[in-house]
Amino acid sequence: MFTGIIEEIGEITAIAPSGDGWRLTVRAPKAAHDAVHGESIAVSGVCLTVVGSTTDTFDADVMKQTLDVSALATASIGTKINIEKAMPVGARLGGHIVQGHVDGTGVVIDVRPGAEWSVLRVSLPADLAPLVVDKGSISVDGTSLTVSAVSAATADEAWFEISLIPETLAATTLGSRIVGDHVNLETDILARHVERLLAFRAVSEGGSR
Repeated sequence: MFTGIIEEIGEITAIAPSGDGWRLTVRAPKAAHDAVHGESIAVSGVCLTVVGSTTDTFDADVMKQTLDVSALATASIGTKINIEKAMPVGARLGGHIVQGHVDGTGVVIDVRPGAEWSVLRVSLPADLAPLVVDKGSISVDGTSLTVSAVSAATADEAWFEISLIPETLAATTLGSRIVGDHVNLETDILARHVERLLAFRAVSEGGSR
């Protein structure tokens, strides 16, 4: 379990085939110095398991399924990624509940820089659109953010916007995102549960008529 508060920006230093997936080596000194085999680390919002480490790097395997649904599939050596270690029990929940289970990817379709803030507009897969609401929480590349605008339900193409403060721009990879970049998206777990409950209720009510 994570909070979406990024601890450092890491860098992919090696990618090796591992079955039908990859084994990544990530340089992230803060996370790696006390990393232990089997622990979870979120890499740009994807929960990965440490299989080896040094004082400043850690290795993790990425399954084909993860590559199929996340932006990690577009990564290469030198790619910068957001790093967060799992939340310890009793810690403050500074962001929101993030599982590290990516729902899908979006594409940055607009960047509006300001004097202090920057606004990113990101495309939203149609199946995720009902789960994203104005002023709700969303994880973008593992970063806990508040949605500042969403497309109308009747829009031909769904999107949402996030407003990034200077700290977020400096402390995460979102400050370097440009139009066309793919980003990992994880919607609010509460919204996903509500959607599932409503789906079952609709089936139940339909069958009882």
